[in-house]
Amino acid sequence: MLTFTLKRLLSGVILLVVVATGTFFLAHAAIPDPTLGLLGSAATPEAQAVLAERIGTDRPLLVQFGEWFGGLLRGDFGVSWKNFQSVGSQLALKLPVTLSVVSVAILLSALLGALLGVAAGLRPNTWIDKLVKAAAVILFALPGFWVALVLVMTFAVNLRWFPAVGYVAPTQSLGGWAQSITLPAIALALGAIVMIAEQLRNAIIQADAQDYVRTLRSRGLPQWRVVMHLLRNAAPASLTVLALMFVGLLSGAIIVEQIFALPGIGPLTQASSQNGDIPMLLGITVITVVFVVIINFLLDILLGWINPKARAK
Repeated sequence: MLTFTLKRLLSGVILLVVVATGTFFLAHAAIPDPTLGLLGSAATPEAQAVLAERIGTDRPLLVQFGEWFGGLLRGDFGVSWKNFQSVGSQLALKLPVTLSVVSVAILLSALLGALLGVAAGLRPNTWIDKLVKAAAVILFALPGFWVALVLVMTFAVNLRWFPAVGYVAPTQSLGGWAQSITLPAIALALGAIVMIAEQLRNAIIQADAQDYVRTLRSRGLPQWRVVMHLLRNAAPASLTVLALMFVGLLSGAIIVEQIFALPGIGPLTQASSQNGDIPMLLGITVITVVFVVIINFLLDILLGWINPKARAK
């Protein structure tokens, strides 16, 4: 198990280095002269030259990369080109908001998706099974931003159960925090719920047709114990989908945070793209990849513990 863990950890580090390097050069290729976006209407040749010298873009690209990557190894993400504040400190303020929404969305997706998937898998071709399949088709067809707007109009504007916009930190008010992230989390989670439910349903139906399940039932095992065996067999596929959902939810949070006016990394990403703030974009990318690597690492370890064959592979 130790060798398996070290291999997964090493592959995660390699992935992080490759993505960070590729993102750096792609960002500079996409924004060859960031001074234009940073200065806006004040972009005169003289002002551009002064700013280029200040932010270091007048130096060779490899020199810039060496300085940035060296700082990254020390945990220094650099300084924003827009406000000349630390990228790390700004991310530390914005990231908890996004992680709050995504974490609650993942929790809702896992719990509700598991409940619906088990119910549909144990009772195929019943109303609950048809409901799950219909919901999967409908929610995948609807744009995420439209679903978010419907939730705002229904539960915030008309019913006034939740605030329409804004964010309350849990240190200020735990109840206010829960209210402020409920609708954004639901908007993010709806598609993930039906995807997990559909995946778990199919895995349970396939496992239920296996000989060992019929043997368990013939021995008079209680239904809940049979379900536990089915869940153990279906867990790898469902956990993989859940890990992939985490990546998708991080991307979806960028749009949802704009709709609900949440001060997370979504608005920061959009503003940095428009301004040409490459250090901020790189910091957001690296932090996102770090979380993806961590999630995949934990997934591999969990799958290796559930299924010893995975460790052998």
